[in-house]
Amino acid sequence: MQNSRRQFLLSAASLLGASSLAFGQDEATFSTSLNVVDVLATVRTKKNEIVRDLTKDDFILTENGRPQTIRYFSKESELPLTVGLMIDTSMSQQKVLESERTASFRFLDQVLRESKDKLFVMQFDMAVQLRQTLTSSRQALEDVLPYVDTPTRRELGLQNGGGTLLFDAVVKASNDVLKNQKNRKAMVVLSDGGENGSTATLMDAIEAAQRADSLIYSILFSDSSFPGGDGRSILQRLSKETGASYWEVSKKHGIEDIYQSIEEELRSQYSMGFVSDQPPEISEFRNLKLTTKQKGLVVQTRERYWAKA
Repeated sequence: MQNSRRQFLLSAASLLGASSLAFGQDEATFSTSLNVVDVLATVRTKKNEIVRDLTKDDFILTENGRPQTIRYFSKESELPLTVGLMIDTSMSQQKVLESERTASFRFLDQVLRESKDKLFVMQFDMAVQLRQTLTSSRQALEDVLPYVDTPTRRELGLQNGGGTLLFDAVVKASNDVLKNQKNRKAMVVLSDGGENGSTATLMDAIEAAQRADSLIYSILFSDSSFPGGDGRSILQRLSKETGASYWEVSKKHGIEDIYQSIEEELRSQYSMGFVSDQPPEISEFRNLKLTTKQKGLVVQTRERYWAKA
């Protein structure tokens, strides 16, 4: 990235793909004091079909109820991706873990563009482990996935408290990996949503992801022999409040089909940005609302962002 904030903002066109960036007629001249807020959105019909042919003028964006001007816009979403595979390796996932690994291999093959994208792998159970740091190497990722596994008997015997540290894992990935990345960012969480032992709360996890401008795609994958809890509602909230989708693995929707849907969504997003008409004097969360002028369309995006003073 350029050292100068001005140079960074003026290079937005190249980051978004020069062929697809569309500025308004009153093209903005950015100053070094302006902060561009990035907004990613997926638009669907009521039949859940992805809509890919909208323009900047089809959207209405507000911040805390105030209309905002969309300064840049792209519907090709060729920005590089930074994605984290967040895999629940607690004992409740033991029977489904092999299916998760197999599908993850295929997801890597389909999604990772080694010249552009970066991925990392994190597992969580009674501890949180970053198995693979950010890398563009498909081989490095494929090499590490077989070692993403449930705790051994020895590890279980050494356990002190703990459980399934889902919230702590989201916070760690957000703060330690994603926060300083400039690309489109997402976590893909494979879990039954069970949470037991995290220091962080659900709201802590959501806010950490929001501060990092990261989507959380949640996939509920559960072993029916383990008692259910409120895992579904936890995963749904993580996804909804960061502007991403939630899925459940079933006979009708297999894990590989779900991964394919995530890939399609990542490749079909609208990327836009605005500069707030009220620059923040203190760092705070601000509400966002993005709608379309065309009736009957559903916009999936985050509902607030961290405005940094």
